[in-house]
Amino acid sequence: MSETSPPQIDTSVPHNARIWNYWLGGKDNYPVDREMGEQIRSFFPEIADNALADRGFLVRAVTYLVRDEGVRQFLDIGTGLPTHNNTHEVAQSVAPDARVVYVDNDPLVLAHARALLTGSEAGATDYVDADLRDPDTILAAAARTLDLSRPVALMLLGVVNFVADDAEVRSILDRLLDALAPGSFLVVSHPTDDLDHARAHRVAEAWNERGTPKLTIRSAAGITALFDGLELLEPGVVSCSLWRPEPTEVGEVRPVAEYGGVARKA
Repeated sequence: MSETSPPQIDTSVPHNARIWNYWLGGKDNYPVDREMGEQIRSFFPEIADNALADRGFLVRAVTYLVRDEGVRQFLDIGTGLPTHNNTHEVAQSVAPDARVVYVDNDPLVLAHARALLTGSEAGATDYVDADLRDPDTILAAAARTLDLSRPVALMLLGVVNFVADDAEVRSILDRLLDALAPGSFLVVSHPTDDLDHARAHRVAEAWNERGTPKLTIRSAAGITALFDGLELLEPGVVSCSLWRPEPTEVGEVRPVAEYGGVARKA
């Protein structure tokens, strides 16, 4: 990655990546982010459970794809700030030769990109400064590290919810998936209003008053529609905490208002 001037970080406006980092127990956030995080937690106290369940879903999905499906390439868009069990750490702990490209356009994430670029010697990691809405730029940059003629797992965890228009989402997904080889996978997590419609939309309203980017909540049906044209793996689109939980978790896990799914491209 070439040297550039330090990114300009606006610490006066709460930002998704930093609030999420706060809920996960990270340190890469500012008072405005912690204030917003606590405001939402005041009427949605289980919000940190959503964040932790989303990260657990990432770990189980990536582990499954590497171990059971033989996937060795990951394109992680909207990766957010580095924290514990990043995609490359999980993938390369199973297969040291796994290759991971991270994509985000948040300046604080960019400032921490070097932390993401520390993978195994046998594998590779790279960082692309781009927006989900610019799939052509993402694909061109990813092709420097990934072989797009071989299967790739496209990771979209907690990022599609920042594109409000369903038609735009469909266009983005189609462009990205069309460029990937058969046998590739789509992994999505997304906040839902299925468990508590009123509170879910209260979270969105509170967020959208001050936070950036703006948040969209979708139903389970709306999230499932993101996988149209793909082979959705069992157990389908479910609470992130309930997607193939480890045997030791059974009986202890509870549904969260963050749904996830994994699907294969034929």
